[in-house]
Amino acid sequence: MAEKNTLPIQPSVSDIETSHHRIQAWFSRTAPLIQWAATDSPLGTIYVARNAAGVCSLDFGVSEDDFVLHLDALARTEYKPVALDAAIAQLAEYFAGRRQRFDVPVDLSGMTPFQQNVLHAAASIPAGKVWTYGQMAQTIGKPRASRAVGQALGSNPVPIIVPCHRVVGSDGSMTGYSGGGGVASKKWLLHLEGAL
Repeated sequence: MAEKNTLPIQPSVSDIETSHHRIQAWFSRTAPLIQWAATDSPLGTIYVARNAAGVCSLDFGVSEDDFVLHLDALARTEYKPVALDAAIAQLAEYFAGRRQRFDVPVDLSGMTPFQQNVLHAAASIPAGKVWTYGQMAQTIGKPRASRAVGQALGSNPVPIIVPCHRVVGSDGSMTGYSGGGGVASKKWLLHLEGAL
């Protein structure tokens, strides 16, 4: 029995457009929204983003495109400075030396429970003070987890707001820093706070 030669059915342009509009409408209704903005600082442009739960990303020393690309790929993104007014105002106060602690909501839900514990502990370090990775491990009840503490701090999605720069090596050495500019930025922030 001979096979029939059939051509695949090609959808019309209007069918494709209708399908595209339906997908866009579905995405707009169901995808979470992340709003972001940029602000100038002594460390260069700082990009900051928030979702419904709070500030979820902060970075500097990167391009705008790189910042936006690293946001949740399943979310809608929107440049909306007014949505980040509180975070941007608090950053300005911090860099002017008028703020030592941030009180904007922060979303760490993308982190593991261990990472969240480490970042909550880092948020409790007062400005002008430094803790060691060992002290952090003791604080969270995992005295042998200094290395894991360092890894958790290295994955901090909101540096400066959660001040992971306030954690140093046991000998006071400036180890890595997840924020833009690496260790040089860490030293700069500690100088700003009077810890160095």
